[in-house]
Amino acid sequence: MESKKIIKEKKIGKVTHYFGKIKVAAIKFSQPVSVGEQIRIEGGNETNFKMKISSIQFMGEKIQKSKKGQEVGIKVRNKVREGYKVYK
Repeated sequence: MESKKIIKEKKIGKVTHYFGKIKVAAIKFSQPVSVGEQIRIEGGNETNFKMKISSIQFMGEKIQKSKKGQEVGIKVRNKVREGYKVYK
């Protein structure tokens, strides 16, 4: 028998706002995240995608890692909406 490795995802944040023109989601994270980490955003009927964090911004400044409880801006490739959940 083949054993499959099951990776348990954990909810780590929530989309609080989406800036359509620049394709940036404001996300409040419940734990620190870093540039280069893989996340999954899920919500609505059709939104469920994985992406690697390419940049994080806080108060207009680029940062490498967010702090727990911090709300940051992350460039996203798909449209997201307020309330969508973020997993890692």
